[in-house]
Amino acid sequence: MSASEHADRFTNLRPLLFTIAYEILGTATESDDVLQESYLRWAEVDLAVVRDTKAYLAQLVTRQALNALRAQSRRRETYVGPWLPEPLLVDAADASSDVVLAESVSMAMMVVLETLSPDERAVFVLREVFGFGHEEIAETLGKSTAAVRQMAHRAREHVQSRRRRFEPADPKQSLEITAQFFATASTGDVDALIAMLAPDVVWTADSDGKASAARRPVAGADKVARLILGLLRFNAEGGRVEPAFYNGAPALVLYLDDSLEGVVAIEITDGLITHFYAMRNPEKLRGVTVRREIAR
Repeated sequence: MSASEHADRFTNLRPLLFTIAYEILGTATESDDVLQESYLRWAEVDLAVVRDTKAYLAQLVTRQALNALRAQSRRRETYVGPWLPEPLLVDAADASSDVVLAESVSMAMMVVLETLSPDERAVFVLREVFGFGHEEIAETLGKSTAAVRQMAHRAREHVQSRRRRFEPADPKQSLEITAQFFATASTGDVDALIAMLAPDVVWTADSDGKASAARRPVAGADKVARLILGLLRFNAEGGRVEPAFYNGAPALVLYLDDSLEGVVAIEITDGLITHFYAMRNPEKLRGVTVRREIAR
């Protein structure tokens, strides 16, 4: 088999393979590294012995992603403040055309996946999102099929108990609500701002201590509204905000002069904003302007 045959098979499945890696790892930049390493291994494989290219490559990428996740878990022991997934820049159409895919990469789901063990996370992603069989997953993880069934059940119950009701984002409506919110915020009217927030709204910021950000989540409409008004006053000089679509939901990209300072992903339920996920860690902002193609 020629090198081009290896490349073609890998390229055709790249969006799916990237999505698997991202949902296991929570970082787009490390997912790119996993795909690069997986491709190098794939290039050495005799294609004559590969019965199912999709299953083989999914298995290869999952194993590499789990290795990276375990290394990442050790680094996180010294992380300062909340840890959030890297924002993922996707086309609104890609994320909204497939409800299962949209939910699986939503910031809320990605945060819940962080509470699973590495093996449970891989099992949940492969089974619930990508529909792989228990036997295939067992082979990937080097576990028994019975153990994988048990993990799948436990992970599913864990996720369902922690996630909010998911509503696929209507890109146009979501961006209108987001634009209205920041237009209202610019007036400084706290009460009008609070009216657009769910009573239990939460602001979570990830900075690893490398940028100014709240070290703990801020909860409650009044506190979050006042925090946002404070940020707007702080960034009034030379700052600008641009609308975008990250992780299948509306977001705002923050600039100070020409420097990208942050991405704030916004979760909306029943017309009210329920969560702000503010990425301020400069290391996690390096790849946020790269548009990604996702698939399952």
